[in-house]
Order: sequence, then structure tokens, then C-alpha cells
Amino acid sequence: MSRIDETLEFMSVRIAVLTVSDTRGPDQDRSGDVLVERLQGAGHVLAARQILPDERGQIAGQLRAWCADPEIDVVISTGGTGLTGRDVTVEAHRDVYEKEIDAFGTVFTMISMQKIGTSAVQSRATGGVAGGTYLFALPGSPGACKDAWDDILAKQLDFRHRPCNFVEIFPRLDEDQRRK
Repeated sequence: MSRIDETLEFMSVRIAVLTVSDTRGPDQDRSGDVLVERLQGAGHVLAARQILPDERGQIAGQLRAWCADPEIDVVISTGGTGLTGRDVTVEAHRDVYEKEIDAFGTVFTMISMQKIGTSAVQSRATGGVAGGTYLFALPGSPGACKDAWDDILAKQLDFRHRPCNFVEIFPRLDEDQRRK
């Protein structure tokens, strides 16, 4: 079963938070605030934070810029994962991914089912890797951000988490690039 190995030293991760919204400004970004509070509370570093409109090209461009930044290890976006015409965050993420973490969306749906029942099918949370950087797209509600952080990301972004975690394979995420 999963556990934290207290004999290992905690390693902080540098995380960028992107809120995708046509209507929210910094004062209304409750979901972004939840993510910042949780990641800093866990001992990680907020490397960058931005709000962008639901525009696929802008979102993908920001994701690519952060993936190219050696000071950012992980990008978490919130918003734009629904089913409406303006919800393009998932498509923008997939434009950038080199590899998709298929089980991330599945596990998020399982967790959401426990909280909101069949309404969980309306979310398209996703995760992937590009340029040695982890990318996660979460729904735009504070509750969904709490669930994703508390039940998935807090554990997987903790080097001490056993039997495995995302942090321990950071050095290998871009090994295919180094061989060329």
C-alpha cells in the first residue's frame, strides 16, 4: 500500500500554476489559490503563476514556455476541462504532451465519483510529460483542485512516497533527448 518513507529527505518541487478562465482575475482565482496554498503548505516552491483566457494557442504557448524553463518542474492548470465549446485546456495540453499519463484522468475520475457521483464524467482531467516537465490539467472548481492535490499530486510529487512517485523519475523524463 502507499506510504511515506520518513527515513528519506523531502525534496521540494518547483511548480507553476496556470488558471484558464475568460472571466476570472487574480482576486477571483479561488482554484489557483487552493493550489498555491496546498503546494506551498507541502513544502514545494511556486515557480510561476498566470491567468489566461480559454484560447488553445495561448494555453499551449504558455505550457511550452514553462516546459522550456529549467526552473519549472511541474505545471498544474485549472479550468477549461469541461465539455463546452470554450473548454480547450485539454486540447492545449495534448498539443504539448510528448507522453500522456493516461491513468491520471482515470484516478481523478474515481476520486471525483466518491464526491460528486456521476457528474464526474463531465470532467476531462489529464496529465502528461513534455520536455522533462510534468503537466496536469484540473477542473476549475476549488473542490476538484483540492481532490486532485490531496489524493493524487501531494503523494506523487513527494519523493518519499512509496512504492513509487513522479519525483524519483525526473532525471529520466527526457533521457530520449539526451541520447540524440
